[in-house]
Amino acid sequence: MQVQQVLRRGMGRVKRVDKFQMFLTVMLTLLAAFMLLPIVYLFFHALKPYYELFLYPPRFIARNPTLQNFTDLFLVTQSSIVPMTRYLFNSLVAALLVVVTTCFFSLLCAYPLSKHKFPGQSLIFNTIIISLMFAPEMVGIPRYFVISNLGIINTYWGHVLPLVAMPVGVFLMKQFIDQIPNELLEASRVEGASEFKIFYKIVTPLVMPALATVAILSFQGAWSNEETSQFFMEDETMKTLPFFVGTLTNGLANNVANQGAAAAAALILFIPNFIIFLAMQSKVVSTMMHSGIK
Repeated sequence: MQVQQVLRRGMGRVKRVDKFQMFLTVMLTLLAAFMLLPIVYLFFHALKPYYELFLYPPRFIARNPTLQNFTDLFLVTQSSIVPMTRYLFNSLVAALLVVVTTCFFSLLCAYPLSKHKFPGQSLIFNTIIISLMFAPEMVGIPRYFVISNLGIINTYWGHVLPLVAMPVGVFLMKQFIDQIPNELLEASRVEGASEFKIFYKIVTPLVMPALATVAILSFQGAWSNEETSQFFMEDETMKTLPFFVGTLTNGLANNVANQGAAAAAALILFIPNFIIFLAMQSKVVSTMMHSGIK
C-alpha cells in the first residue's frame, strides 16, 4: 500500500510538472512570435505596392504583394553614373575583409593576454575593457587623421581599417581561451610543438565558436556601416550600399517618391545578417556560455 501511495504522489508531481512545462512552452512560443513581428513586417513592407506603403494604421501583411519595389530600386541608379550593383559589390568586399582581419587580430591579441604572462598585461586588458565605454564619435577626428596620413582614402582599406579594432571581439576571445586547460598547452610544448603550432593547431580549432561570434558581430558592423563612405570615400564608385540606401530618402522631395525602393533596399541589407545569424546561432550561444557573459 505504501508503495502504491508513493507511486501515486510521484505521478501527481509529474503531471503538475508537465502542465507547467506546457504553460511555459506556450508562453515562450507566444513571446517568440511577438519578437518575430518586426522581421515579418520588414519582409512584407518590401513587397507592398506603392498605395499600401502609406496606409494608416500600417498593415503587417501585404494584400497585393509585388516585386515592383525591387525593380524601382535598380531603376533609381540607371540615371546615375554608379549602378547599385557597384554599391553592393563594395559592401561585400569591405564586409568580408573586415570579418577576416577582425577575427585574425582579435584572436592574435587574445591568445597572449590569456595564456602568457608579460609586463603590462593587466594594463592592456583593462584598457581594452575601458575602451568598450567609448562611443565611436569620440574617436572620429583622430581616426580620420590616421586614415588620411596612411594614404588609404578612396581604397577598400579605408573601409576596413577603422573597423578592425573591436574590443568586444578581443574580450570574447580572451574569455573563451581562458577555458582551455593550461595543461594541454604545456603538454604540447613538452612534445616539441612551437608556439605558432600551438596557436594554429590547438587554440584556433578550440575557439571556433568564439570566432563565429566575432565574425557575426564584425559582419553586422561592417555591412550596415555608412560612416566610412561618408568620411573616407570621396569617389562615388567606392561607397557602399548602406550609404546609397541613406541617399534614397534624403531631402523632403524624395521622402515619398523613393519609399518603395528604400523598403526593398532595407530588406536586402537585412537578409545577409539574418542568414548568417541563423547559420551560426548555436556557436553564439556556446560563446556566451563560456565567456562569462550572463
